Amino acid sequence: MSNRKNNISNWGTENPHPLSRLKTELVWEGKYDEYGNRRPIKLPSSPLPLQRIETIDEPRDREKAKQGSMFNLEGFIKKAHRDDFRNLLIWGDNKLAMAALLEQFRGKIDLIYIDPPFDVGADFTMQVQLGEEGEAVQKEQSIMEAVAYRDTWGKGTDSYLHMMYERLTLMRDLLSNKGSIYVHCDWRVNSLLRLVLDDVFEKDLFLNEIIWAYFAFKRKTARKFPQKHDTIVSYRKDPDSFTWNTQYKAHKPEYLKRWKQDEKGRYYRDDVNPTKGGTRTIYLDEVEGDIVDSV
Repeated sequence: MSNRKNNISNWGTENPHPLSRLKTELVWEGKYDEYGNRRPIKLPSSPLPLQRIETIDEPRDREKAKQGSMFNLEGFIKKAHRDDFRNLLIWGDNKLAMAALLEQFRGKIDLIYIDPPFDVGADFTMQVQLGEEGEAVQKEQSIMEAVAYRDTWGKGTDSYLHMMYERLTLMRDLLSNKGSIYVHCDWRVNSLLRLVLDDVFEKDLFLNEIIWAYFAFKRKTARKFPQKHDTIVSYRKDPDSFTWNTQYKAHKPEYLKRWKQDEKGRYYRDDVNPTKGGTRTIYLDEVEGDIVDSV
């Protein structure tokens, strides 16, 4: 008992307890090894082979290139399109695909959009709605989806988080300094993925939480508000040099009612000049549109 008291009394400003130095982070089984070190991402030792299933937009007068590995650009790109790189569709595990991409595209990708699985612990069976008022069709999971379910969620949430952590880390390595990433999720995993992204990209590189609202529900739900949106979380690779292009949408009808037409048919309105004082004439065809916001 005396030894225990002595140990407790030794913790303090000069000898802080190890728990007092822990930073806030999301921890899951598999993130650290038995020595407390971050587990490295296991990558394949040999390039991922790719079987050509179809070619997109390849000119008919050009002979199809033989491809021995996934990114044999000498044989694939130059014969398919000599002017640029486009329309490369990879069918397979995205971790293996990104591992193969790293050799030639590390730090060169400007934009990544990922739509990962949402429902932690759920299988790939789903109801598919045919039209707004159509009947629902049951889609059963395939053998490959059953294997993916076992590999991804074999340990529940821990397996899911480790799977996403490895892939998001590879995506970060693929992004260029002017690049950004958009991660599509929903209420089931958005809080978890946000913490994983903070871990991979750092909190200061967060850009937006975007709300993607669905069509309005026509039926009420039991004792809660209807679920009618997904979330898209975006991060940048570099805080200063990332690319951003402001997006616009068409003006709302109520906004257009405030404009008048001149003798030439152009819509205009007189507005206060915020810099020089007085009034100024603004023409609608010179206004780019409503700025797209985060909803």
